[in-house]
Parts: sequence; C-alpha cells; structure tokens
Amino acid sequence: MPLLFVRNDITKMKCDAIVNAVDNDMHPGGGTDAAIHKAAGPGLLEECMSLGGCPSGMAKITGAYDLKCKYVIHTAGPRWRGGSAGEEETLVSCCRNSLRLASENGCMSVAFPLISTGTFGYPKDLALKTMQNAIADFLTENDMTVYIVVYDKEGFLASKKLSGEIREYIDENYVEKHLEKRSYHQRRNPFGALPGFFSSKSRETFEAEDAAFSVAGSLDDIVDELDESFSQMLLRKITEKGMTDPECYKRANVDRKLFSKIRNDVNYRPKKTTAVAFAVALRLSLDETRELLMKAGFALSHSSKFDVIVEYFISRGIYDIFTINEALFEYDQALLGA
Repeated sequence: MPLLFVRNDITKMKCDAIVNAVDNDMHPGGGTDAAIHKAAGPGLLEECMSLGGCPSGMAKITGAYDLKCKYVIHTAGPRWRGGSAGEEETLVSCCRNSLRLASENGCMSVAFPLISTGTFGYPKDLALKTMQNAIADFLTENDMTVYIVVYDKEGFLASKKLSGEIREYIDENYVEKHLEKRSYHQRRNPFGALPGFFSSKSRETFEAEDAAFSVAGSLDDIVDELDESFSQMLLRKITEKGMTDPECYKRANVDRKLFSKIRNDVNYRPKKTTAVAFAVALRLSLDETRELLMKAGFALSHSSKFDVIVEYFISRGIYDIFTINEALFEYDQALLGA
C-alpha cells in the first residue's frame, strides 16, 4: 500500500519499476511507449526484440537502462472494440500480471500509465476505474506502493454526474477567506506584538485552531478531551467496528509501517490526510470524523476545498477512498492516505 494518483512524466518516476503499454510484437510505438524507449536508450529495444513478443493481457520484464527506475514491465493492453470483446478482462490481466512480475522481482514501488487509452482507444474513465479496482485488489494482500501516472486531469472523475455534484457542492459551501495581514495579526495578537511575531504558524494552522476551539466550546471541554489521544481513539474505533488492523489501514490507503508507528506511539500526531483517511476507512459520520480530527489537532472548515470535498463524500455515505482521491486529484488537493 498505498495506491496514489500523480501528474508526471512516467519516464521521470523514481520507483522500482514503470509499466509500459506495448503492441504484441513489442516494437516501439508512439506516445508513452516511444517516450520510454527514448529515455531508456537503445539497450531497451534490443532486449525487447529478444523476448518473442507479448500476448494481450500478459507482461514481460526488462532492465531499465538509462531510466531512473530498476525495471520496465511491458504489458500488451486491449484494443477498444466497444467494450463487449473482453477488453475489461484483458486490462485487468495486464495489471495483475504486471504486479505479479514486480513482486517476483522484489519491487516495492511501481508506476502505471493509463493502459490502452492512446491509439488503442480505451476510454480513459473506464480504464481508470478498471485499473484502480484491479490494483486495489492486489494491494489487499501485498505491500507495495503503486502510482497511476497521468499527464492531465482527463479521466478524473470517472463519473461525470458525480463530478458535477461535487462542483455544485463546492460552489454552495466553499467560502474563501480574504483577511488583511495586519487585521489578521491584530485578531490573533490584540496586545500589539510586532508584525510577523506569529509567522512560525501558517494562516491555515490558525484557522484550524480557531475551528477546533469553536467546536470544543470551552477550556473545560478541551481539557476533558485530553484523556484520549488520536491513536487511542483510532484503535478503539477499529475494535468497535469489528475490523482487523490490516482491514483498516488498507481501506485507509495507508501502509503497514505507518500504521505500526501509530499503534506503538500513544502520542502520534498524523497528517490531516492520514487522519481523514482513517475516518473514511472506519465509515465514520461527520460528527465522528470531526471528533477524530480534533484528537489530531485538526478541524473541518468551509474555507478549505479539501475539507469541503471530504465533507461532501462523508455526508453522503460514500466511503470509497479511491473515488474520494479522484475528486481531490481533480481539484489539485492532497490525497488521502500515506
């Protein structure tokens, strides 16, 4: 774990392996395939030509030559023929066989392009959803970080209806705060400290603290809340939900090592994205989510697009972390998980 979306040139990814979508004869084509061969140098083509081709849905591994990774995993994706010619099954097979090869060769991080979405014509939204599900299934039983690498936002979100609903929700609920620097410092420092006195904290931190205090209500309430830390509340919620630790951290798109740190350190302070990811994994209500975030020193605010998007999904009982991450990616927000 986890599965992450990134906007990048796949030839520049620093990971153990990158995946290359190829024709059955493995001759260099266009698009991503051509870019990978150009970046790798002539040695990659020579090795590819020695492998005897690649059947659709299968995968073969080579060295990476001048690329930043260790290996290139080549997989032959399906040509789109309307969706009724086994295209989805072939694409799933591409993902599974590529990940199997990566695992067999000791890879702990793999980057995928959107397979078959170029000249092979596979619709990007459908390819994204199919690949996401296939990779997520693999990650339920394997420890690996997998990236889906895209150049642009096309294909996110897969559901145009959902995309429209989120945009409408943001328009209705997102409130931009325009605060003059001077009045902001006066509000935080009524005793007239010099400008910049509080510069070690960001405006977002101050706003989160304000929101947390307003939710808490009073100093007595805040002191009372100190009896349970974030990690203690998280572990209690996992037990209450009848979940195992692996079920929880995998649903949260968090790796085992990070979860182990949280379990073994009663005072662990997670990032906000990690805290929200666990709230989603545990299917917490909005009030429960706010309570868990408060334990980590955070709050939900309508002055943050990230918070508004998270609120949209939780308030509607949508707890698929990858769907939420698609939305966050579309709006250039940090993704949930590690």
